[in-house]
Amino acid sequence: MEFPRPLAAPLAVVPMPLIEGTVKLMFESLLKRHPALFDRLGEHKAKRYVFRPVDLPLVFVVEPSRAAVSVTRKPADCAADAVVEGPLFLLLALLEGRCDADGLFFSRALTVGGDMEATLALRNALDGCEIDLPRDLGASAGPLAPFVSRTAAALRRRALAGETAAWN
Repeated sequence: MEFPRPLAAPLAVVPMPLIEGTVKLMFESLLKRHPALFDRLGEHKAKRYVFRPVDLPLVFVVEPSRAAVSVTRKPADCAADAVVEGPLFLLLALLEGRCDADGLFFSRALTVGGDMEATLALRNALDGCEIDLPRDLGASAGPLAPFVSRTAAALRRRALAGETAAWN
């Protein structure tokens, strides 16, 4: 499922500090719950990973060595060691380990470029982290945690209906 266009279109005009601030808060929350997320990257921890959702006007740059994420608008030609491109919900499902990355690559639902070893190292690093975005993001929502978790879980179920349930 692609991100709905009526919801994606406003992202082209929302101020970047607001978008980037929100993304950074979610990223920091995720790292608090999974502090060893990037430990298994080894020599690839110093690489820059770019994620280009095909259904959003945004590009996400993750720098594990600095535990940092940044966001730019498309078309952004960000310096990157590895680039992964695909629908946002599939990229998030890969983060959680809910989809078969190889199958998505070979079916061309995802495009991977740059340093393939770095990309595989990231996939392997994510593979045992047990990331659950609804649970993890809900945990940082304070008194709204149950609502945030339930809403995010319902969105994930709908977005991934019919997708492969596991990588291995």
